[in-house]
Amino acid sequence: MAEAKKTTKKTTKKEEVVEAKEEKKTAKAGKRSTKAVAEAEEKEAKEERKVAKKEADEEADSKPKQVQNVRTKLERRSKGFKKSSELIDQTKVYNLADALDLAVKTSHVKFDATVELHIRLNVDPRQADQNIRDMVVLPAGTGKTVRVAVFADADGVAAAKKAGADIAGEDEFLQQLDKGIIDFDVLVSTPTNMAKLGKYARVLGPKGLMPNPKSGTVTTDVAKAVTEAKAGRVEYRVDSTGIVHLGVGKVSFGKEKLSSNAKAVLGSIKGNKPSSIKGPFVKSLFVTTSMGPSINVETSEV
Repeated sequence: MAEAKKTTKKTTKKEEVVEAKEEKKTAKAGKRSTKAVAEAEEKEAKEERKVAKKEADEEADSKPKQVQNVRTKLERRSKGFKKSSELIDQTKVYNLADALDLAVKTSHVKFDATVELHIRLNVDPRQADQNIRDMVVLPAGTGKTVRVAVFADADGVAAAKKAGADIAGEDEFLQQLDKGIIDFDVLVSTPTNMAKLGKYARVLGPKGLMPNPKSGTVTTDVAKAVTEAKAGRVEYRVDSTGIVHLGVGKVSFGKEKLSSNAKAVLGSIKGNKPSSIKGPFVKSLFVTTSMGPSINVETSEV
């Protein structure tokens, strides 16, 4: 028994010596500190995981992949669109008259679709002189019933009503705005009354109804503004990518009326060409209808 106890005591002393030596191996700071050793082990484990992931990815790449059948954009379209597209030669560039005639024929929707022009210009809208914006009166109208409201004094209200304004007033008009009633498509105001509309800018602005001198809706001649709005005055403006998008009438107008409207728009755009532009002003021109296929048009038409 005594010998066994002596052996146990010797073993215990040896273990204590080993532990003491291990403790000496670790320092309070530096590469041998407990923190540094733990970080080194963690870094080593991270590298091992990276190697394992790389091997797994290589193994996955070596396996044959299943090729999915991806349908083209045309194949994902409706039957009506596909049928209309068959009438258009995508390799051909049409003149404006033929393109408008073809747009009318390829409209496959049940409602009276809008015929649109999409004109890509060689401009940089960030430059002040190249931010193309203007108004034009369409000779054949827009095909829409435009509700015009006029905010003016007593004399202006009388002239506006005579010209055919749907809504005309001063204080009573502001009372309608206070209630959130907006039942008009165009708002015309006299310059002296614009200050009173300032507090409604957050309501009218996002809807594109805030009067603006550039759009001809801030004027002393309210009768003329009402007449032009009713006759088919439209405003166009180049977007951030240098493209003008504008409807020039309805499919029911027919080829002749659409052609006169389109020529009026293109003529206006041509007249607004900045002097700083060198080379071709129009990069591309397309005609399309609501939900219909597009038709490439010769840029020489502008």
